[in-house]
Amino acid sequence: MFKDNLIELRKINNMSQEDLASQIGVSRQTLSKYETGESLPDIDKCSALAKVFGITVDDLINYDKEENMGVGVPPKGKYMFGMVKVGDKGQIVIPAKARKIFNIKPGDNLVILGDENAGLAILKEEDLLAMMQPAK
Repeated sequence: MFKDNLIELRKINNMSQEDLASQIGVSRQTLSKYETGESLPDIDKCSALAKVFGITVDDLINYDKEENMGVGVPPKGKYMFGMVKVGDKGQIVIPAKARKIFNIKPGDNLVILGDENAGLAILKEEDLLAMMQPAK
């Protein structure tokens, strides 16, 4: 996963091996070894790579594109939680990881927003109300 994520992120960001290597303080040959799986970076270099790409170290190392419908590593703070099936009455189950990250608990009120071009969005009621407050 790591080497595949590294290659994809470098290419998506239109960076050469030389460009990326210089940003994290290694040689192009060392970066090439990371991409072939011949060697692995230490934690400091992993952190530097994650910072360059604006992602988490965990996603750099563990993100599995195949488990996420073929979508590459998302930017830090952006998520793809997978697919849910809509029930007969329109109900969906919010994935556990999403509930944990966004602190959604049983009994919380959720607001469903929609845009015919952009799709649906789900927000906690308290978060929407906070956004609607005038700036202080």
